[in-house]
This record gives sequence, C-alpha cells and structure tokens, in this order.
Amino acid sequence: MPDIRSRYVADAVATVGPARLLTMLYDRMLLDVDRAVESFEAGDVVTGRGHLQHAQEIVAELIVSLDEQAWSGGPQLMAIYRYLLGELISAGSRGDVERTRACRSLVEPLAEAWHEAARSLAQVPIPTPADAPALETATAVGLLGVG
Repeated sequence: MPDIRSRYVADAVATVGPARLLTMLYDRMLLDVDRAVESFEAGDVVTGRGHLQHAQEIVAELIVSLDEQAWSGGPQLMAIYRYLLGELISAGSRGDVERTRACRSLVEPLAEAWHEAARSLAQVPIPTPADAPALETATAVGLLGVG
C-alpha cells in the first residue's frame, strides 16, 4: 500500500508553479543543512551525511535546471551552485560542522532572494484572454521563459 503522505507530497510538488517549486527546494535545502549541523554536533556523522546528500541532490537539480543564458546573473549563479556542491560534498565527507554552517550562510540569502522574487512575481497581473495578443502575434514564450 503506498504511503499516503508521500503521495500527498508528490502531488503537491507536481502541481505547483516554477517559482513555488524553486522556493520549496531552497527551503528543503536549508532544512537538510540545519539537520546535518544538528547531527554532526550530536556526533551522528552518518545521519548528518545523509542530510547533506539530500542537499547535494537539490543543488545538482538546480544546476541541471539553470539556463545560464536566460539572464545576466546566470553564469554567476551557476558558479555559486558548483562551489556549494563541492562544499557540501567536502563537509559531508569530513563531518565538518563549520563547513556545513558556511554552506547554510551561502544558501540562506539565495533562498531569501528567491522568496522575494516569487512574491514579486505573484503580484504581476496575469493578462486575461481579452488582454492577450492574438495567436499570430504572440511570441509563444511565457512567464519565466517557459512557453
């Protein structure tokens, strides 16, 4: 019998928009890093590594999803993601609490920035069909470059 909670979470993630999904990923990454710090401080390196491995999976997904050419900050964000991935791997392999905390201090302002961007995006009015351009003049590229 499938786990009902897992199904609920999967359905929730599958139905959110890109901005909300991105903020959810960042929130989960912060939670993973916080849990890793707690585990390392308690001497439970194995559990801490598991939390950091999940954070690494999130960063890897962010890396493959980022279109560096979509905006001028894309290459810099990719560099941050690559650096963060390396630091998470290193922190996990050593059970390094301080390096794990440093990862959190890198992720937190990014998470805040994406949350602010998502809030701003939510305030942008969505055109009604009467406001939308005719099909022959539409660019076929939607909000956030998704068309």
